[in-house]
Amino acid sequence: MADQQALDEVVRFTSDLIRIDTTNRGGGDCRERPAAEYAAERLAEAGLEPVLLERTPGRTNVVARIEGTDPSADALLVHGHLDVVPAQAADWSVHPFSGEVRDGVVWGRGAVDMKNMDAMILAVVRHWARSGTRPRRDLVIAFTADEEASAEDGSGFLADRHADLFEGCTEGVSESGAFTFHDGDGRQIYPIAAGERGTGWLKLTARGRAGHGSKVNRSNAVTRLAAAVTRIGAHEWPLRLTPTVRAALTELAALYGLEADLDDVDGLLKKLGPAAALVEATVRNSTNPTMLSAGYKINVIPGEAVAHVDGRYLPGTEDEFRATLDELTGPDVDWEFHHREVALQAPVDSPTFARMRAAVEEFAPGGHVVPYCMPGGTDAKQFSRLGITGYGFTPLKLPEGYDYQAMFHGVDERVPVEALHFGVRVLDRFLRTA
Repeated sequence: MADQQALDEVVRFTSDLIRIDTTNRGGGDCRERPAAEYAAERLAEAGLEPVLLERTPGRTNVVARIEGTDPSADALLVHGHLDVVPAQAADWSVHPFSGEVRDGVVWGRGAVDMKNMDAMILAVVRHWARSGTRPRRDLVIAFTADEEASAEDGSGFLADRHADLFEGCTEGVSESGAFTFHDGDGRQIYPIAAGERGTGWLKLTARGRAGHGSKVNRSNAVTRLAAAVTRIGAHEWPLRLTPTVRAALTELAALYGLEADLDDVDGLLKKLGPAAALVEATVRNSTNPTMLSAGYKINVIPGEAVAHVDGRYLPGTEDEFRATLDELTGPDVDWEFHHREVALQAPVDSPTFARMRAAVEEFAPGGHVVPYCMPGGTDAKQFSRLGITGYGFTPLKLPEGYDYQAMFHGVDERVPVEALHFGVRVLDRFLRTA
């Protein structure tokens, strides 16, 4: 059981890491090194030998290994990213990089995404050093750069250039899972992620005939682009159920005493009420137009217009996704992947999932663990290149009324101190037995 020092440290580490501004604005505009050095120092104080690795100066990653008691067991990767998305201080109740602890809550950018998990990992490892505890499996601890952009300076770089550091790793755990979801009817659900939709960020380019804005122009690039964007935004993607989502729907139906009618998923989602939010974004692919760019003067028809679309696709559907985009863009608009990463799926009947479930249930005995698929993506995509199966497991016991999903990239991001304490206890229990 995690000691009081570990509970105190997780709060302090979360606050300290928030105060280190690691804003990732994209395009390489970020510097994670101060946070990486902070994490490495805490690991070194616990007797580990962390290595700091950079593809680009200042974009620093930290990797360390803890030897397990069973040399025949596969290793487990435990990872968290150090960068955060931008925050406008004027919009916040407290300064987003203050790390202020107020009324039992830690405030600041990264409190949930995901310096909380970084702090939990550090607190657990240091508790083990004090108590002489060793895990069953080798653990590889990784703190990464650049997750909030392309991951080229982070997990992608580590997977491509430093695969040897992850030797023996077959599974990994990271963000966005094992948090409390309150259904509004007294139930506490703890979804553990066992899959991610693929990332298909798209660039659309329409070309036409440039000319004077007062003339009839049937080859107007802006018109062509607008028509394609409208078709993409209005498209209703068909239902596609992956094994993870099937398992989620089946377990949720059982929890509510419903028949798991997977031939009428939309009807089942309606019956699940608020709990449908855990799966409704992952029963289909999606394409959301997000950016438009065209022209340079109001009376000049440009010869080119560009749009960007945030696309996400389920495991096994990438070919369908591509073919559908070909149809929706039509003959006058070209499209390409601005950024692409694979969809992931992890078994929900594995011993590792069972141990995650048991760890949560030990400290949340009234909770109901279910599998789910993440609508977005994490560093698990890059680490999958090494054959590592990824799960989302950042345990947090959250109070009713706390909007967990709104904390990601949102204003006034914050995490309760008690949630961090719960996370340390559960993570300690799981990692010791995994």
